[in-house]
Amino acid sequence: MKKIKLILSVILVFLLYNLLVFYLGWNGYAWLDSFKLLTYPSIYIGAVILFSYAYIISHFLKSITIFKILGAYWLAIFEYGILLFPLANLGWLILNQFIPSEDATKIVGSAAAAILLFLLIYGTFNAYSPVIRTYKLAVAKKQAKRDSLRIAMASDMHFGTLSGKSHLNRLVTKINGLQPDLILLPGDIIDDDPIPFLKKNMGEQLKVLQAPLGIYGVLGNHEYYGKMIPTFLEEMNRIGIRILMDEKVTIDETIRLIGRKDKTDQKRLSIPSLLESESNHLPIMMMDHQPDELEAAMNDGIDVILSGHTHRGQMAPNHLITKRVFELDWGYKKKKQLHAIVSSGFGFWGPPIRIGSRSEIVYIEITFKG
Repeated sequence: MKKIKLILSVILVFLLYNLLVFYLGWNGYAWLDSFKLLTYPSIYIGAVILFSYAYIISHFLKSITIFKILGAYWLAIFEYGILLFPLANLGWLILNQFIPSEDATKIVGSAAAAILLFLLIYGTFNAYSPVIRTYKLAVAKKQAKRDSLRIAMASDMHFGTLSGKSHLNRLVTKINGLQPDLILLPGDIIDDDPIPFLKKNMGEQLKVLQAPLGIYGVLGNHEYYGKMIPTFLEEMNRIGIRILMDEKVTIDETIRLIGRKDKTDQKRLSIPSLLESESNHLPIMMMDHQPDELEAAMNDGIDVILSGHTHRGQMAPNHLITKRVFELDWGYKKKKQLHAIVSSGFGFWGPPIRIGSRSEIVYIEITFKG
């Protein structure tokens, strides 16, 4: 019975998706046809089919990157087309009461196309133009050796095909310019498959990151999706980035740093298990890719928790969903002794588009007080 339900669900999703593709394609066809630009309609129809299935094709033809690029941008066109075209159709119905239908199609279609093009260009700029966000925290000193600590944090880089060498160079330049004491990378360093990262020799660029107290990271859900964690860990170890997998280390007799496996791993340790044998004489900082357990972290005595994963929805209005799913989907929140920071991420998943969010590096200045 479960198998039948699954098959029926897949068929239903497939039919619904194709109906929506047809709806978007029909709107584009009507607009282009109003300008008499469709001399060969079959070319247009073929292009729509190619775009709509390019992302799926890219999973089978991984060496041909054009399919992933087309498919990624199609995801943005698909989402904003679904939001924009019904409004355009309504505008056409109103305008058609006053002017000929062909003229109404030209005006409304051109306006919709201009808005869609603007969103793609503006969103691409936001995705590839990272900003630095600064947070200043005061944490109980306990027995910390240092009076302060400067941390550069970047999550969700998704390095690979679209988040490539140029974007990685931006990360290295900006972080090294901050001259942090410590660099933390809380998950989704690569975009599923590490092969594009390795083929582009991006490890040599990432190796240029500098911090006297070291560079640490954790696994994100996308490292698990790629199913090549040993290969990823080997490369990170080679370039001097230590990935903490339910492990803890002491940083310069100042903080205890805990790195959790991602929530994707059902066998990961609980926070209390990770805190066993802790003497509570140093402040405790934890990297947890998905910001799901802020309440538990607060109750278990964590001082600082750093996360990513949400992308702040990446493309508005998706942020309305992440705000409902997560207690904190972006930014900073204080819960008793706990300082929680969630980054919108440096890279992106799918389309290199950010609307209502921005690629970012987080700079944290911690002052340890009595």
